[in-house]
Amino acid sequence: MGALTPSSAVPPAWLDQLAPAHAVAPPGIWPLAPGWWLLIGLPFLAAALIYAWRRYRRSLRHLALNELRRIDSGAAHDTALARDLENLLRRFAVARYGRGPVARLNGDEWIAFVAARGGSALAGDSGRELLRAAYGTRARADRAQWLRGARGFIRNRAFGKHT
Repeated sequence: MGALTPSSAVPPAWLDQLAPAHAVAPPGIWPLAPGWWLLIGLPFLAAALIYAWRRYRRSLRHLALNELRRIDSGAAHDTALARDLENLLRRFAVARYGRGPVARLNGDEWIAFVAARGGSALAGDSGRELLRAAYGTRARADRAQWLRGARGFIRNRAFGKHT
């Protein structure tokens, strides 16, 4: 056996024996690049934010605060203010905490309930005066204190606690 020469080792039509050349496949449309996912997700994010904003606008707290603003601007005398505040506080408490824990409360128990849940401005004499005025008894009116206590009770963020 002698040394192989390049011409003797390679058949003359060796290029014809290779497989035909294939072009690289064009890039597919799937999976999408991260930028496309962001672009697709933006409308859904915007819709979710709009939904959340509208839901907040209809929320119990927001509606109660709007009612409180209406009461504050519309009550001409102290008795009407006290009656409207007491009614709003009761409705809000029943809606938020349920009828069972709220309906049986009256007098000092009711004031303690409100004061413990954010309405601390109504604790003590201020709350008792509110109840007296709301139920027709002559009372010393402290409108600013009453409104501050009602606002604090409605804005209380500790909603998860039903104590």
